[in-house]
Amino acid sequence: MTTVYYVTHPDVVQDPEVPVPRWPLSDVGRARMERLCGAPWVSGLRSVFCSSEQKALDGAAVLARHLGVEHQVLPELGENDRSSTGFMSGDAFSAVVDRFFAEPEQSVRGWETAADAQRRMVAAVDEVVRRADGAGDTVIVAHGGVGALLMCALRGVPISREQEQPLRGPEPGTVGGCWFSFDARTRELRSAWSPIDG
Repeated sequence: MTTVYYVTHPDVVQDPEVPVPRWPLSDVGRARMERLCGAPWVSGLRSVFCSSEQKALDGAAVLARHLGVEHQVLPELGENDRSSTGFMSGDAFSAVVDRFFAEPEQSVRGWETAADAQRRMVAAVDEVVRRADGAGDTVIVAHGGVGALLMCALRGVPISREQEQPLRGPEPGTVGGCWFSFDARTRELRSAWSPIDG
């Protein structure tokens, strides 16, 4: 049975002067993606998909280069639209994220609603599976927020922040960079969140 692996981008270069979707992976983030290439399941991948955000493009490029394939870009795999607020950090950002998950049908400060983002992600995964067409295992390199929404859908549970990836990486100072997997046909989970270099 074909497996879909969902990978969240790891550490990025945060720059308040640059739109968040254009933030690239940091050197630490790239090194973590390189380490992921050594995971046993990576050798079975036959296709790589990602969102159009720079950090996901960077992560997908590392895997695609390792596998000798071209990564395919699907903008619908992008993070929930937060452009109404731009860059936020610290407690202010965390408070809005709390409301985003707690009030999934409501737009918090102009953000895309969690319910809409979840529907978009589920449809995007359907498109990935259609394009991969049973040719073998595939990987999606995308984002943590919509990854949590996808996890909720796969588990069949209400939208909740409880399904988020671990926010900190396994090494001090690292952020994000986790994966889970599910059956491409049945959408049954095969593994829960794990660090890409854990």
